[in-house]
Formats: sequence, C-alpha cells, structure tokens
Amino acid sequence: MIRTSDILGVALAAGVLCAINAGSASAQAIANCSLRPAVSAERQTLNCEPGLSITIERGARYRLADRNHDGQVDAIVLNSKAAFVDVDSSRIQGGFEVVTPQAIAAVRGTRWAVDAQRGKTSVLVLRGRVAVNKVSTGQGVTLGQWQGVDADRGRSPLHVTRWGQPRIDALMARLGQ
Repeated sequence: MIRTSDILGVALAAGVLCAINAGSASAQAIANCSLRPAVSAERQTLNCEPGLSITIERGARYRLADRNHDGQVDAIVLNSKAAFVDVDSSRIQGGFEVVTPQAIAAVRGTRWAVDAQRGKTSVLVLRGRVAVNKVSTGQGVTLGQWQGVDADRGRSPLHVTRWGQPRIDALMARLGQ
C-alpha cells in the first residue's frame, strides 16, 4: 500500500537521478536505461536492466527515478501521454512505480499501461496486480488482469472496471502492443 507520505519521497527522488526528455538517448544511458532501436516514430522503448522494459508514447513528458539511490531505475514520473511497463518480479527487486499528477501505480511484477491525459490518469493491468492510489485523497484500489481505473484530480472515488476490448485496443495501439 502506498502512503501519502511516499508521494513526496517519490517526487523528490525523481528529480535526484535525472530529468529525461523523450528521445534523449545519451541521458537514458546515464539512468542505466538504453533506447531499443526505433521501430516506430510513434514510441520508444527503454531497456533499463534485465527484467524492466518501458515503452513511452512519442511526445510524453516524463522523468526516470531512482527512489532508493541504488543506481537502478525504479520509477517513472509521467506527466503526459502513455507508458507501458513490463516488470519481471524474479529479476527486479523492490517493485516499480508510475507516478502521475493524479495517481501512483505500484507493482511487484507485471505488465501494465498508464495514460496521463487532461487531468485524468488511466491504469490498465494486462498481467499481475497493480496497486493504484489517488494523489488527492490517498484512496487506493488493487487491479487484477484486464481491470482498469480512472483517477482524476478531484475527490470522486476510484472505481475498478473491466475495460472493454475497444478501449484496451486503442491504448495498446498507441504503445505498439
């Protein structure tokens, strides 16, 4: 479970390691991530270490973070657009988080997508389980396979739903999945 006090820690740690813009290959290497050769102008894939892959939608605003200062990327602060994260829990210790202005999605090992758009963050789980906490209220839910949630900036509660195939397909197409 993510505590509200963790939000500040993640935000502070996010600025400590590096600030990276999409397409900045030299900065990615500093963060122990390398760009996979581009197969599409619509997205880029970062291979951070064995067991961690992040696909970022073109034009996304994000930073990679090392929350525990061990030299390994363990979070992405995503301010706009979408990211697809694939974490192998047998290789990545301590989990991984995606932090947006509206929510924090944390996992131990899974495949999931996060979309930060116009005051709303949407999270979809393809495999495994993801804990999602709303930044404004601290309310949390846990998502399972094929479940999603939308978090806004307001006080409305989080509602877990099973996403329809058209919505899943549209998000996955943006991420080349």
